[in-house]
Amino acid sequence: MPNISDFCNYLEHQKRYSHHTITAYNKDLTQFEEYLNSEYGTEHFNQAQPAFIRSWIVSLIEEDISTRTINRKISSLKSFYKYLLKNGITDSNPLLKIITPKTAKRLPVFIGENEMIDLFKNTLFENDYEGVRNKLILELFYATGTRLSELIELNLSSIDNANNTIKVLGKRNKERIIPISNNIMLLIKEYLIERTKINSTKPHLFLTKNGKKLYPKLVYTMVNSYLSQVTTVSKKSPHVLRHTFATHMLNNGADLNTIKEILGHANLSATQVYTHNTIEKLKNIHKQAHPKA
Repeated sequence: MPNISDFCNYLEHQKRYSHHTITAYNKDLTQFEEYLNSEYGTEHFNQAQPAFIRSWIVSLIEEDISTRTINRKISSLKSFYKYLLKNGITDSNPLLKIITPKTAKRLPVFIGENEMIDLFKNTLFENDYEGVRNKLILELFYATGTRLSELIELNLSSIDNANNTIKVLGKRNKERIIPISNNIMLLIKEYLIERTKINSTKPHLFLTKNGKKLYPKLVYTMVNSYLSQVTTVSKKSPHVLRHTFATHMLNNGADLNTIKEILGHANLSATQVYTHNTIEKLKNIHKQAHPKA
C-alpha cells in the first residue's frame, strides 16, 4: 500500500512541484496521519471518514491555525486521496463531503492622502538624474496606478505629448490609454532632459544611471525607501501605490468603471475590492461624527 513517502516520491518524479511544496505535503499528511492514530486508533487513510476530517479541521481551528493554512492542509489531503484512488487503494474520497473554511478577504493596503502629499512636498529628491527619475516614477505610480512590470516596459513612444496621455501595455498584451496631468507632463519633460545626458540608445523610458533597462528589484527598493520616510504601513511597494491610487480615486468620487479601465482590470469584481476600504472610511467618519455612534 502506498504511503506518504511513496506519494512524495511520486510528486518528485512529476517534476512539477518544488521541494518546498513537497515538504509541505509531507508535513500536512503526516500531521493528519498522527491525528488519525491518536484520536481514532488508525493510521490508514482509506479508513478515514468525513467526520474524522471535520474533527481534524475543528482541532486546527481551536489551535488558532489560520484559515489559509488549514485550506492548504485540506488541499494536501485532496491530492493524496486522488493518488490513492488512482492506485486503487481506496474506492471513496471522504474529501468530497468536506467544505473548506472561507478565507477572509484581505483589504488592499494603501497610504493616506496626507502621507502622499508629504511624500511629494517634503521629501528630498536629489537634483540629478536618479533623483528626477525617482520622483517621476513615484508620481506616475500614484497618478496612473500602473503595475511595476508595466512601468518598466514603458517606451519613449508611450508618451503622447499632444494629448497628455501614456500608452500602457498590460496583461495579455492589452493596451490602455491613461490620461496624465500637466504637472506630470512637466516632470516628464524635465526627466527627458536629464535622460539625454545618459547617452543611451535604449527605447525604454526609464533607465538606470548606466543606461540599462530598469529591473524590478531596483524600483521596488527605491519605492520602499521613499515610502518609509512618510508612512508606517506594513507594505511599501509599487503595488501599494497602485492600491493607493484606486482607493483615493474612489474616495474622491470616481466611479468604479473609470477606475477599472485605468487599472486595466478584466472585470469589475477585481475593482470592487477597493469599495471595502471606502466603507471602512465611512464607518470611521460615522463613529467620529455621529452622536450615538
